[in-house]
Amino acid sequence: MPAPRIRHLCTLATALALALGGTAATAATPEDASAALREVMFVGNNWDGTADVIESTGDLARIGRVDVVPDKEARMAEINADPVKWAYFLGIRNGVGEGHDQLVDDMYATPDGSSMVVSRPSFADVVSIDLATGRINWRFRVSGYRSDHMAVSPDGTRVAVSASTANKVHVLDIVTGRQIGSFATGDKPHENVFSRDGKHIWNMSIGDVNTALDEPWLDWTKGDRRITVVDATTFKQVKVVDMRQRLDAIGLKDYSDAVRPAIFSPDESKLYFQVSFFNGFLEYDVAGDRITRVKTLPKNPATSSDRTTWVNDSRHHGISMNPDGTKLCVAGTMDDYATVVDRATLQEGPLVTASKPYWATVSGDGRSCVVSESGADRVTSIDFATGRRTASVAVGDHPQRVRLARVPANWTGPSAS
Repeated sequence: MPAPRIRHLCTLATALALALGGTAATAATPEDASAALREVMFVGNNWDGTADVIESTGDLARIGRVDVVPDKEARMAEINADPVKWAYFLGIRNGVGEGHDQLVDDMYATPDGSSMVVSRPSFADVVSIDLATGRINWRFRVSGYRSDHMAVSPDGTRVAVSASTANKVHVLDIVTGRQIGSFATGDKPHENVFSRDGKHIWNMSIGDVNTALDEPWLDWTKGDRRITVVDATTFKQVKVVDMRQRLDAIGLKDYSDAVRPAIFSPDESKLYFQVSFFNGFLEYDVAGDRITRVKTLPKNPATSSDRTTWVNDSRHHGISMNPDGTKLCVAGTMDDYATVVDRATLQEGPLVTASKPYWATVSGDGRSCVVSESGADRVTSIDFATGRRTASVAVGDHPQRVRLARVPANWTGPSAS
């Protein structure tokens, strides 16, 4: 073949490769794609309808913000046209929403970092939002009238979301929004946790947390509260754990069996969890199927003793563990503090003042606990080693869930916003 023609074909090949976003010499690899992402934290501002994206370590500086209700006008038109939807919408606003619409509960990133997947309680749905444009990729409407906590599978491909008024969990393909399966739960499914190997999903149902029937002798009115464990492939029930029986067995008959936030030890032999109305947490031996330790944390003298004033029955709401499993971090929601607890001794560290801390997670480097201060519209980090506050950053109105995520390395916000 003549040299000029060869050069011409090479030029065309190079131009085509560049047009497709690659090069003529090499193809992009998964490692290249991973290297183009940065680790961040998503912060869901529940009453704002926004999600702040902040640094996952250090000073927690804000990187950008996402409007998670770009379709708010369309959703409100749907709700206003349906009396039943409108009634539930108002019920959410005046109940769990404390007079506000619940516009974002939970968030995760897709594996390629291109989109944020968000559960929106007041709109009873899950949406995927393109992080480059701010537009909605797909929408999945959950059964019933409210979506809640989510969990993402270890490989990042599936997301489980609680449909709290339908007593069901949907499992979706995180990229397409297609339902892969679903399973039944107890009353008002709440927290979802995938096992580390991705083979099982644990769901905790918390029952009716919006009634004023909060005294221990009225506990039976709160509904069917249990942990449901299912096979993550077939979605068939593997086992059910009713903490009422386990609590009664160790003389804790006045304790609620509504399991709130929960965290496994690294080897998944122990589950640490909070229950309604209790200022502390419990340790559950998974193999032995029994509660092994109970930790009561300090009460704030300024906290009202009237249980009906505690938000959604949650005296403490938020618990996390450092990567090596030696320290726990607890959000003392109604007691206005967070604290690091030694896992071996259950001795708490300094009580770090925080305004209605609503969630606890772990920083990207594993060195700090990160809590959302929903009463102060801030996110704060606490050093696991010292138990002291290390950073704090302002976010939107009523931050709740905080999740680690990965986004494009140069991302600073959707272009549409």
